[in-house]
Formats: sequence, structure tokens, C-alpha cells
Amino acid sequence: MVTNPNEQEEVDQWHEALLRVRYAETDKMGVVYHANYLVWFEIGRTEFCRARGFSYRDMEENENAFLVVAESYCRYKAPAYYDDVLIVRTHITELRRRSLRFGYELVRESDGVVIAEGETGHVVTDGNGRVRSMPTGFAELLLAPPNEPVVAGEPVSEEPPL
Repeated sequence: MVTNPNEQEEVDQWHEALLRVRYAETDKMGVVYHANYLVWFEIGRTEFCRARGFSYRDMEENENAFLVVAESYCRYKAPAYYDDVLIVRTHITELRRRSLRFGYELVRESDGVVIAEGETGHVVTDGNGRVRSMPTGFAELLLAPPNEPVVAGEPVSEEPPL
């Protein structure tokens, strides 16, 4: 499970990012096409990492480490529609030396309905696809509290609008 049982509380903390459903993400019936949920999970984990002070690019270019998606799961609970604002909630459910798992919830902001939940499992590899250990310091960053809130890559002001 977690590298240190004392870290379980930090692992259970959710990170939230916002996104708006684009027209191109819907099908003929006006419902979000199912494959987009996995893209949104990627947005969630990317923003989760970015809020903790690093990006995938940092790992790839500076450490020759890649978080390869080894498995994914999504349970669709309610439809999402064009122009819905969604909260992508992401947290780490498991962190090991050579692998980790992220959990997700997609929540419609307007009514709080959970529209989907899921999980992705990742294996740490080098550029040649060989399994390797997580680079030094990245596990600590993953378990650290976020630096600042983000909305699809942009910092969110903590001050209310005027």
C-alpha cells in the first residue's frame, strides 16, 4: 500500500480542478462521449502533480522516469452535457516504490452530482519501458499538500471577485 502507514492521511486528501465540457466532447445525443472521462482523469492527475510543484515533463526530461498507465477503470453514474462545469477530484490511493494508483471523482458543479468515478494504475518506467523505482524526492512531492489551487492549468485566486 502506502510507503509509510503514517502517510495514509495525506494520501486520502483530494485535489480539485475545474473543467468545462466542450461541444466536441459530446455525442449526437448531447451526452459526453465515454472516452473523454479518461482524458479528464489525466487532467486531474496532471493538475494534482502540478499543484505539488512538478510536472510529468520534469520526471521525463530530468529523471528519465515515465508514469505508464497500466490499467484504468471508470464507472459512469450520471450523464454530463455540453457546457457543464465539472470538478475533477483526484487523490492517490496507493504509492509504492515502482507503482502508484490515483482515484478520481467527476462531480457536476451546479448540483453536486457525482457523474463518474474511477482509478488508474501506473508503473514507473525508464525511456525504454523497463520498470524502475520512483525518482528520489517525487514520492515526497506526491504526498505533500498542494502549493495552490488550479483550474485546468491556471492558478485560482483565493479572493472573491469584486
